[in-house]
Amino acid sequence: MMNEQQLKMLNEEVERTEGILRLAPTWVPRAFMVPGRRLKLHPDDLYAFGKERGGINERWFASTTPADNGPDAEADEGLSYIAIPDGDNYQYALFKDAIASLGEKWLGKEVMDKHGGWTVLTKFFDNKGPIPFHIHQREQHAKDVNKKGKSEAYYFPPAYNQIEQTFPYTFFGLDPSTTKEDIKTCLQAWEKGDNQILAHSHAYRLEPGTGWDVPAGILHAPGSLVTYELQNNEDIFGMYQSVVEDRPVPRDLLVKDVPVDKAYDFDYLIDIIDWEANTNPSFKKDHFRPPVPVQSETEHSQASQGEEAWVVYGTSNYSAKQVTVYPQSTYTLYENEAFGFISMQGRGFIGKQRVETPIMLRFGDMSADEGFVIKNRAKLGVELYNDSMVEPLVLLLHFGPDA
Repeated sequence: MMNEQQLKMLNEEVERTEGILRLAPTWVPRAFMVPGRRLKLHPDDLYAFGKERGGINERWFASTTPADNGPDAEADEGLSYIAIPDGDNYQYALFKDAIASLGEKWLGKEVMDKHGGWTVLTKFFDNKGPIPFHIHQREQHAKDVNKKGKSEAYYFPPAYNQIEQTFPYTFFGLDPSTTKEDIKTCLQAWEKGDNQILAHSHAYRLEPGTGWDVPAGILHAPGSLVTYELQNNEDIFGMYQSVVEDRPVPRDLLVKDVPVDKAYDFDYLIDIIDWEANTNPSFKKDHFRPPVPVQSETEHSQASQGEEAWVVYGTSNYSAKQVTVYPQSTYTLYENEAFGFISMQGRGFIGKQRVETPIMLRFGDMSADEGFVIKNRAKLGVELYNDSMVEPLVLLLHFGPDA
């Protein structure tokens, strides 16, 4: 929890900015992936955590979730900071601590009573190639390791995907003809090389400007598009593919979130898979997510100034929308809940806060593309202004549960 001086500083900043806070960039490395180099981070800083920690291929937004990156991870790795101007510099306050202390004011009492805080983890991930075929545990298996289950959703922002990198396809689920013995055979062959598990799945061509819904318990191997990802705020997974792009995947990552006595219990590892959901013959129909334009009187009355579309929807866990403001235009957002935001393109203002989409960032430097809007301000309305003569201002807004 925060002390009185920190609370005073934050309350003064909320008053000064009228409830629109600036967040500092949060970079996360992954040892088992190769960065795709499209997150606007300077190429000299891709291994800023050290080459043994892996390259930076993720940026996390409005995060209250520490990255589960092993014993070498920084204590605050994955956590967001509120940036408060102080002359030519900034003071920083941990967003997680601010929510713990001021959550009723910022999120509302109902959200704090029901969910206990900001329970959505939002990120970009940017990989040169595919991620290994993996799964996020459902509640019944997550509780075995004192964690929560995790569902997630993807959107592929066009502004970050001019370059598709090496594999713009994602494997989802399992062919309906697959048996549990087929997958058990793959897991038992882990140390023999490629366990050939992808032979039992289907790959889908990824389309910028669209997305997918991926509930807990579904196997998936995300492709090489920059992905805007929303998920429950738990870093839990199991890798089910032993080799990806000729790189061995340590078996420890298969059982990272499995009880020690179940590490070689293949029936348990198979039970983690939601079999019915994975072998659904209508998988794309049920999980593909094209954008859905927002239909409201407010949005309709501002059609000449901008537009809104839901890009993550169909679940009560989280949601996201893309907002576009046309050049030299003003557009007002009215939302029922607090939200985080990240700019995809252009520049302008969100309330009093300047917004600028970066061309390139150095590790540790501030940016002007990310922030958080508290609930009371979101309900009153947030004015967006695009001061460009020619370029649209495009923002992604991420919401927590029940928004």
